Parts: sequence; C-alpha cells; structure tokens
Amino acid sequence: MPQFSDDLFLGPAQTFMGTGQTNTEAVFAGSVTTTTLTITALLSGEPIVLGQYVSGTGITAGSYVTAFVTGTGGTGTYTLSASSSATGAINVFASGNALLGDPAPMDLGIGPMGRTFMWDVIPQALVANNIAASQTPAAAGALTLTAGTSVKSVTNTYGQTVLQLDCARAVSITLVTGGTPRAYTVSGYDYYGQPMTEQITTVAAATTSGKKAFYQILSVTGAGGGSTTAVTVGTTDILGLPVRVVDAGYLVGLGWANASTRATVTFAQADTATATNITGDVRGTVVPSSSTNGTSRLVVTIGCNAIMVGPNATRTGALGVTQA
Repeated sequence: MPQFSDDLFLGPAQTFMGTGQTNTEAVFAGSVTTTTLTITALLSGEPIVLGQYVSGTGITAGSYVTAFVTGTGGTGTYTLSASSSATGAINVFASGNALLGDPAPMDLGIGPMGRTFMWDVIPQALVANNIAASQTPAAAGALTLTAGTSVKSVTNTYGQTVLQLDCARAVSITLVTGGTPRAYTVSGYDYYGQPMTEQITTVAAATTSGKKAFYQILSVTGAGGGSTTAVTVGTTDILGLPVRVVDAGYLVGLGWANASTRATVTFAQADTATATNITGDVRGTVVPSSSTNGTSRLVVTIGCNAIMVGPNATRTGALGVTQA
C-alpha cells in the first residue's frame, strides 16, 4: 500500500532503550593508588555499583568500578579497572554500561510515533453549473456535461473523457425553478483513481448536495423520467480529506484563510460501512467556515494512527473502505 518513505518498515532490529545517563557525585578521602578508590560519602546518597564509570582529577579516562573490597552501599573501598591517582572530588556516574541494565538491549520498540499528514489546498470557489450547464432533459438518461469554471476535460488512465475538478469535493444538483424531484446517479473517480458512484435525489426549486468527494466526473444520469425545469450540476464546498479520518480528534490542526487561530470546520467522519451509492465519503469531508474563493488556503494536520502508517498499516486503514 502507498506509504511515505520514512514509514518503510524493514523488520525488527536490536536497539537500546532506557532512561538515559544517571549522574552521582562522590567525595573521597586520601588518594587513588594502583587500582583502589576509597570513598567516604556520596553526595547524592546513592550506592556505587559494578560498571559505574569514574572521572575526576587524575583519573584515567574510561576507568570504572569492577569490584568492591569492603563496605556496602556508598561508603567503602572499590577496585578500579585502571591505575590512577588523584586528589579532590571524584565523580562516579552511570553511563549506559550494560552491567547496569540501563539502557537494555531490546528487539522491539513502541513505534511508529508522531506520524502526521499535512493536507494543504486552496480550493476554488464553488460554481452551481460548472459540471453540467442549464438543460431541461425530456426523458431519463445522461445529462450533457460541459467543463465550466475551475473544471477541465481530461482523458483518464482508462482512456475515458472525464471532467476533473480542482480538488476532491462533493457535487451538487440544482432544479433551477420548481421541477420534479428525480434520482440522479453521479459516476466518476476519487482522487486516487478509484471508481465511485453516488445517487443524489433532487428537491424542487433547490440545490441538493452530495456527500462523496469526487475528483473526476464521468457521467450524471437521471432516472424516473425527464425534468419539467432546468437542471444544473456543479461543485460544493464539501471537500474530501486525502486519508481516512474516523474521529474529529485526529484533526490535530485546522487552518483557514491565514487566520492565526484554529479554524472551525464542519466535519463528516469517514463512513466505514460497506460502500454503496448512498453511503458517505470513505475518507471523510470538511466544510470551511466561509466560502471557498480560490485564494483562501486550507491546512489540515491529521494525526495518523497505527492502522494508517507503520508495520501494521492497511489500505483500508489509510484510505478507507473500497469505493462503490
């Protein structure tokens, strides 16, 4: 399934995990001679243990405690791994030696962590007739589609001529005046080229918006007879999210129209049911708080859970159930 390059998972590898370096300072009386260090008190009150490294004036670099001769806990005589001599304070500290068990070798971690997806788009203004211009069909059947403002006619990967929108967004059907409500089936493709359909039932003298975010429109077909009034098909401000979002809590950041405060959007969560031509969008949608205009930028930061990225990711987890 498609994933970002930094999400590639090559299998488990040994790593070292722990709470990091722990520092304790010791005060010693006398001197370090040959391999013996005498300590009278630890300022931190912590004991010295095997494997702790020792540093200070005159102490050989890399020296560490290998055994203790007398004493328990922090006060006593300890044996160093290298000959040294010194006067003054001596620092005794843990620096990750395996004898301390910190950090410890591990085959498994807890990742991935901190994965986010940032969606950045400047949607064009909605237009009520930029997919199908005003027409009054005499019978049931396909409407004539014409690429209007912010829509272009392209040939897709299947060799079909489709109308491509500026971004994935829901479409609307308008009965200009009066008219008989009909069920219209919109057929096309999502942003990833997956075929999809939606049935939109119109309302007399009103605009009815769909729920699914189309990127390419192949056809719009009416059922049940013709129309007694003009019909148009266009775009809406219902914008399709690029990855599946099942809860508003995953919308980590929302920016709209260069405002410094978190934006308010109308959010519809991903429909996780088996897709049909009347279910919702498989990834979810958002509607900005003000009309799109071709200049305002929408920035949505989405927190990605383990089923979306990393070793346990699935296509459904990241992109939603299969379109219908």
